[in-house]
Amino acid sequence: MILKNLNYPLDFKFKITTISSDFNITDKNGNYVAYVREKIFKLKDDVIVYNNESKSQELFRIKANQWIDFNASFSITDLVNGKNFGRLARRGMRSIWKSQYDIIDENDQTRYQINEDNAWIKVLDGIVGEIPVVGMFTGYFLNPTYTVSDKAGKEYFRLKKMPSLIGRRFQLDRLIDIDDEDESLVVLSLLMMVLLERARG
Repeated sequence: MILKNLNYPLDFKFKITTISSDFNITDKNGNYVAYVREKIFKLKDDVIVYNNESKSQELFRIKANQWIDFNASFSITDLVNGKNFGRLARRGMRSIWKSQYDIIDENDQTRYQINEDNAWIKVLDGIVGEIPVVGMFTGYFLNPTYTVSDKAGKEYFRLKKMPSLIGRRFQLDRLIDIDDEDESLVVLSLLMMVLLERARG
């Protein structure tokens, strides 16, 4: 199973009317790519990716492998074909300063890496965010970007948080062509990473 309607840029837009972390993924023409819902009241992260907001078909499930997510990895299951699709793994201690993740395929081989481009944005966001009133508006001018590259350093995708009051929109651009199945694995990994990074502030 691969994701469809991947006409870039893709928009990840969080809903503000639900208590769970739900968001739509749409393409440049506004067509649905997927609808993402994180199950609430779970000890482990548990995310379902649907075909659209009507939730008529479950496409993928992403689950954490442990309760404490500091060093967790997140398994991606293709629900249509019932098979392991790969996983996203956070790089533990190195992620305190600068967010870094590995994208691992179904054969447990690291295919790509996600790196936060500028760690100072996270630091400044933490500092400025503590300032009364001013801290409410950091979402308009302190917005991180993340780059997906292979082990040789070739860059394939760039994800950026768009200016907004409550950090509800991200935009994903593809820099160069990539295999269809790898492309779906990267997009699924990035949507999980967005949930994790947004939860961390």
